[in-house]
Amino acid sequence: MSPMRINKYLADKKISTRRGADELVKNKKVFINGKLAVLGSQVSETDKVEVRGAKTQTYLYFAYNKPIGIETDSPKEAQPGLFPLGRLDKNSHGLLILTNDGRITDQLLNPKYFHEKEYVVRTKEKLRSSFKQKIEAGVNIEGYQTKKCKVKLLGPNTFKIILTEGKKHQIRRMCSALFQEVADLKRERIMNIKLGTLKDGALREIKGEELKTFLKILI
Repeated sequence: MSPMRINKYLADKKISTRRGADELVKNKKVFINGKLAVLGSQVSETDKVEVRGAKTQTYLYFAYNKPIGIETDSPKEAQPGLFPLGRLDKNSHGLLILTNDGRITDQLLNPKYFHEKEYVVRTKEKLRSSFKQKIEAGVNIEGYQTKKCKVKLLGPNTFKIILTEGKKHQIRRMCSALFQEVADLKRERIMNIKLGTLKDGALREIKGEELKTFLKILI
């Protein structure tokens, strides 16, 4: 391991976010080889790092069914401090994950990681015969070539798509590039977390084996 700043080290170890690590250092909770760390302290592989006397953070995770017509945000029913992992545009609906766990944000949203997200899409017109083949192979959207994806046709103008990336308005732009206009877009799954029968605007806590599997992939 190359020497790195203490805040990056604590973030990489999933002990805290970088900002949270800076607060731990400021509050004199972090020690390197028995000595108090300061902001910007460097850590190497042979160093012993301890976090003493810090309060244990209680992390919360919720599945939320975002309705059409509202901006991505933490619903009023949720506890303060929760934030959405990723976004759904105003005209889309379905699964969002809400949490106060900043440790997993980069792992879930950074494009260098591959995590499945599943959507059901309905187009305004009947799908063209070549649509499935072309969209699965990757589509050029304004100079960016999308990665290969999985598509299952559900009807004349409805399909299920599984992506491992999340460019802004990606599915709508992919469809537009293939001369199809989206009428409805619903996210049904993020990794192992499924929307299921959750009603519009409703929340359910992610816990037990479902949570264990989710975090095992990310942390």
